[in-house]
Amino acid sequence: MPRDPKKPRPLVADGRVYLWTLRHSNRVLDGGRPGDCRETLTLYPHPASTGGPLRIVFASGPGRYVPVGFPGAPGTWGYVRGDSLNLHEPGAVRALLDAASARGWQPGERRAVEVDGWPLLEAAAARLRRRNWARLTVALRSL
Repeated sequence: MPRDPKKPRPLVADGRVYLWTLRHSNRVLDGGRPGDCRETLTLYPHPASTGGPLRIVFASGPGRYVPVGFPGAPGTWGYVRGDSLNLHEPGAVRALLDAASARGWQPGERRAVEVDGWPLLEAAAARLRRRNWARLTVALRSL
């Protein structure tokens, strides 16, 4: 049975539990014309009394690609000439959470915090590459 895309998914990072969701939205311009689209990754500390949500927003723009279906992967955001992340993957979510923390976001903040995801993307993608390389190295050593 497929996972309900509207149901929050759990993530444990550094001893804290988060529930996370991914939402797509489109802005409508004057006259009803479609405007830019954005993907919002929201991490809610759990239980709710332990902090406010972190919203990481990826808005469309020049030099960026957005999930529009075939031939790309849904949820994949990135730079036309650079890194990308699939925001449906828990490892990518964890890497973005780590990048936000490295830039000063505190998980215990009581208010909702919204940050631009684009400055976090390259650091998160680099973190994923290092993590995947380390896992591959361990796997090869066990052969």
